[in-house]
Amino acid sequence: MIGLTKPMETRRLYQQIADQIRELIDQGEFQPGSRLPAERELAQKLGVSRPSLREALIALEIDGSVEIRMGSGVYVSVEPATAAWQTKSMGESPTELMQARAAIEGATIVLAASRITQDALATLRQLLNGMKKEIDLGKKPLDQDRLFHITIAEQSQNSVLARMVAELFDERHSPISAQFRVRFEDRETWTRALKEHEAILVALEMRDPLLAQAAMHSHLESSKQRWIEN
Repeated sequence: MIGLTKPMETRRLYQQIADQIRELIDQGEFQPGSRLPAERELAQKLGVSRPSLREALIALEIDGSVEIRMGSGVYVSVEPATAAWQTKSMGESPTELMQARAAIEGATIVLAASRITQDALATLRQLLNGMKKEIDLGKKPLDQDRLFHITIAEQSQNSVLARMVAELFDERHSPISAQFRVRFEDRETWTRALKEHEAILVALEMRDPLLAQAAMHSHLESSKQRWIEN
């Protein structure tokens, strides 16, 4: 009897790009302690997009192969923390994650706009007030942000969509997404995000599905640009 073969894990693009960079380091093209070429130059050299390259560099930073110095550049670690020959999975690609969220949440909010209750609208307003208080204190309002998006999803009255929104949102806690948050989220970015949330709520209060969808897409696209493409 022929046994079943376990399917091979599909390697994400950022893993493949990170492996290319690791190979160049191993081959001596980039020496320990040296600075890597600028993002634009390195992306052209590897034939990849800058957002995908950035994901790969964050993955290499997590495993100790490079050091990212804000305002200075990316440097090859003098003593790599690991001797891995392949970059391990550190979660879904943040770029693909944001694309998926835009598709799912954009569809979900259309349903929610016509079904949302007054109680839910009041809850969303309270969450935005809570977000503002956290931002004013210099904190990141992660809990309020999560509840804001999940509350909207639940108002679609579609449990499958609500579950998908929650699962995609919680992918933010993966190692690669968490590292993006550490590096690229601050009080200024959260202040802009709060204004975008306010636009979403206004559209929901108007019960305008197309305006709500546009506001959600605008928010998630702006989040992607702040988080990945800045």
